[in-house]
Amino acid sequence: MKIVIATAVYYPMINGVAVFSHNLAVGLAKRGNEVMVICPSQTGRNYTRTIDGVKTVYLRSVDAKVYPDQIHDVPKKKKFLGIKLPHLVYRHGLRVSVFPQMEVKKALDEFRPDVVHVQVSDPIGLSVVWYARRRGIPVVTTEHNQPDVFTDTLKVPGVVKKPVNYLLTSYFRNRQSKSDFVTMPTEQAIKDLIWSRGKGFPVPVAAVSNGVDLADFKPGKAMAEIYRKYNIPMDRPTVLYVGRVDPEKKVGVIIDAFNETHKKVPKALLVIVGDGVDKLRLMQKVEKMGLGNDVKFLGRVLPPDLYELYKIGDVFATASDIETQGIVLIEAAACGLPLIAVDGGAVGEVCHDGENGYLCQPGNVVEISEAMTRVLSDSSLHARFSKKSIEIASEHDFEKTLDKFENIYRKVIADKK
Repeated sequence: MKIVIATAVYYPMINGVAVFSHNLAVGLAKRGNEVMVICPSQTGRNYTRTIDGVKTVYLRSVDAKVYPDQIHDVPKKKKFLGIKLPHLVYRHGLRVSVFPQMEVKKALDEFRPDVVHVQVSDPIGLSVVWYARRRGIPVVTTEHNQPDVFTDTLKVPGVVKKPVNYLLTSYFRNRQSKSDFVTMPTEQAIKDLIWSRGKGFPVPVAAVSNGVDLADFKPGKAMAEIYRKYNIPMDRPTVLYVGRVDPEKKVGVIIDAFNETHKKVPKALLVIVGDGVDKLRLMQKVEKMGLGNDVKFLGRVLPPDLYELYKIGDVFATASDIETQGIVLIEAAACGLPLIAVDGGAVGEVCHDGENGYLCQPGNVVEISEAMTRVLSDSSLHARFSKKSIEIASEHDFEKTLDKFENIYRKVIADKK
């Protein structure tokens, strides 16, 4: 098949949509499909490259300096008269293609796809759908976001958050209804976004896991050189977080919970892998709490080191309640880590409370801390949770994800004909 994947964010950016889009494109190409990705350029200019067997068309883009690009490290805050100024702009901002219609048309005219798969409702995604619908090309869309992702990030006041979320849900639902087939990573995400407004929906909807490559994420002990490279002691029980360090991810809640756990498990170590706008604030917070030697911020780490870093953890913890699935949770589970998460979003489909970890109430520092302490202190519980995590992760093997998407593509192509 000739498949186009349209996305607003793409490798080497580090976030769920970018990672999934890259994995999907490369996986489909390895299976003999002809794949083209359309995404914003990271340089601003239009160019095309073939990467990992995937033709990647980078469209002209502008620098949205209000949000970092998730590729470069977030710089330290500047000082004025000894006072640290807030980040209002970023040198390396998120790249956005504003008017991509003509570039999209040119790329699709040349490629002549059998099917298009849209990841984000940005101008690129909307332009690809517009083109496809006028030429009878089937459209598959995947919704990765929930309204809370936007309202939490933009710090929308509570009094208007609910009506704004309602409007965003209506927009997402309406956009998806213009497709030939809709997927979301979990049944819970579908329930929240689609069925929350009633059963009537004009196109097929299916839950398809984002999946992970189990050949890359597997249990075992990390190589000694990883401990040396990142200056991590090998003899300390370790709580691990991997992901963006942005306010909506609530990494500060994990730090507060770890602070309580550290009082009961003094040798405990918290390792935070990732970068984001909240990183520097949290580093200062850790110093004020006197945890400078007990919390390590490793910044942005790419494979293959990332595969090994998962293995240093004894438990994986996240306090984010806006996940439509959470790729990092699957990756951690595949490496045999017990999971501590919150009962929000759709993480409950990966973190099974009492089976491979604990689901806590969102923002409940005491409950999260007690869960951390319990897993770090009970070796038999840890072993049971670890075994179950590996079993649950096997259900999210990326090969199964590729099978499902290929079947969906074949179905919508056949239905159009």
